Amino acid sequence: MKTFGRPPSLHGVMAESPGLLEGYQRLHALAINGTAFTKEERTVVWMTVNVRHQCHYCVPAHTAIAHREKVDPAIIDALRDETPLVDAKLEALRDFTLAVADSRGRPSAEQVAAFEAAGYGERAVLDVILIVAQKVMSNYVNSIFDTPTDAAFEKFAWQPKGERAA
Repeated sequence: MKTFGRPPSLHGVMAESPGLLEGYQRLHALAINGTAFTKEERTVVWMTVNVRHQCHYCVPAHTAIAHREKVDPAIIDALRDETPLVDAKLEALRDFTLAVADSRGRPSAEQVAAFEAAGYGERAVLDVILIVAQKVMSNYVNSIFDTPTDAAFEKFAWQPKGERAA
């Protein structure tokens, strides 16, 4: 798979385990074509997990992807900066994604109910799980192997909120 003209360095690292690489690529394709999420909703789930896991590689990569897909820059910036999203439904998606990721798949009944009250159903719950699983794979690989950021993503370099210069 090529992204921005060449295979991502993440794939080079993952290639040591062909099963991991194939699994990741399949989940990525399913996140794009197998969920009911819009490009904005996918971006919210991807970036929420990337930021929570402090992934030095995936935050810039998904920033570039979101810009390529013409996602509103205000959404991208709010996700990167961990500031509230203007759209309440997207903010509910971010909250639920964090609930799933932080609880390791055990969100409370209240968190599920709040997600459903925002207009999401069972399908969306399952689609969040799919994307969280995909992001766990890449975020963990990048953390353990310190994957070098591709040149195409360098202009979107990111640091966790607590590590930014004042």
